[in-house]
Amino acid sequence: MSQWVIDMKAELDKLGNAQSREEQSRKKPSIYKLPSLIFDLNTKAYKPEAVSFGPYHHGDPRLQPMEDHKQRALLLFLKRSPKPLDKIFDSMVKVAQKLKDSYDSLPPKWKDETETENFVKLMIVDGCFVLEILRASDFESDYFDDDPIFGPHGKLYAMPFIKRDMLLLENQLPMLVLFKLKGIKENRKGDADTLNKQILKFHDRGDLSSNMGKCLHILDLYRKSLLCEEATKSTEQKGSKGPDNATVVRSATELNEAGIRFRRSESNSLKDISFNQGVLRLPEFVVDDATESTFLNLIAFERCHVGVGHDITSFICFMDIIVDHDRDIGLLCSKRIIQNLVGNDKVAADLFNAMSKDLMMDPSSHLNMVHESILSYCTEPRHKWRAALKHTYFRNPWAIISVVAAIILFGLATLSTVYDVIGK
Repeated sequence: MSQWVIDMKAELDKLGNAQSREEQSRKKPSIYKLPSLIFDLNTKAYKPEAVSFGPYHHGDPRLQPMEDHKQRALLLFLKRSPKPLDKIFDSMVKVAQKLKDSYDSLPPKWKDETETENFVKLMIVDGCFVLEILRASDFESDYFDDDPIFGPHGKLYAMPFIKRDMLLLENQLPMLVLFKLKGIKENRKGDADTLNKQILKFHDRGDLSSNMGKCLHILDLYRKSLLCEEATKSTEQKGSKGPDNATVVRSATELNEAGIRFRRSESNSLKDISFNQGVLRLPEFVVDDATESTFLNLIAFERCHVGVGHDITSFICFMDIIVDHDRDIGLLCSKRIIQNLVGNDKVAADLFNAMSKDLMMDPSSHLNMVHESILSYCTEPRHKWRAALKHTYFRNPWAIISVVAAIILFGLATLSTVYDVIGK
């Protein structure tokens, strides 16, 4: 046998082993350091403003003031904990490598075996801070009223920023950290569900009660809550596919002109979108100051974590299609579909347009089917004529008055002609 053939066989064997190892390693990370092509589009949306969780932003001078508050929270957590610190530390050391593997680009200073102690310390301190935040929001706090973080003042001025930072992709802790600190085993469903509910309540998703399953981190849990279909009761979308060469649907106001009616879905699941018999149902969606940051990080998670799905990305793409201008926001607000807490309708419209930059809807998604059904509806001649008539003649009161006046004049002229003919 040729030496070249032997050498190539050996290389193929190496390649097979390398691919196997690579596939295994790809399954482990769930907390990503964003590549510059994503991060540079909107750096503010991905950077914590008040607190760091985990290794990526630890040590940032801007976030240093919160470190003292973390230490206070740690001491109060340990004071109440039935497990002593050494037991907590030892249990975290046992899973330290698994926790490190959750980060796809762990800085070298944390990778070294000699730094395991510092890494575990980081997980415990940050994890206890998360649990203290949840406790303070869920129960009567044992912190003093003048506490700058956990007291009434802190809940008003600090917690909104902490809540926002808790949903950044680069700022996640593995859920296993919280399990270990709470004494929860990964397969102990009841306790895990209680923790999930506590987290969701803090993030204003407390109306959900179904099992979210095993979650990777808080951002993953929040994403699942947005897509939860436990209360979905709406009629399923029906209709034929649109033309193959049709790729866009008009904005909400133009769809309304074509005879499409907008209704609020029966659930708040972002999956609960349907189109049937000229009615487009959409879930209630709140637009506030944290919307852009939260959803850009959810989209980044879907983009980085292979296999998690594209539901959030497809939703934002769909909303960008039907929201072009401030009047589209106004229409959706009037139907109680959008709650615009940023006040200005143009700001809300620009937000959807900005979030969808460089995104594409999943062609196999349910929303793409809805999109095609709307296209099919809009391309029917009677709906096209209705839209053209309304767009040309009924966009403002003066145009309506002009059309009505023209009809009246035409009618009077016709009557005059008829009388003249009869008179003769």
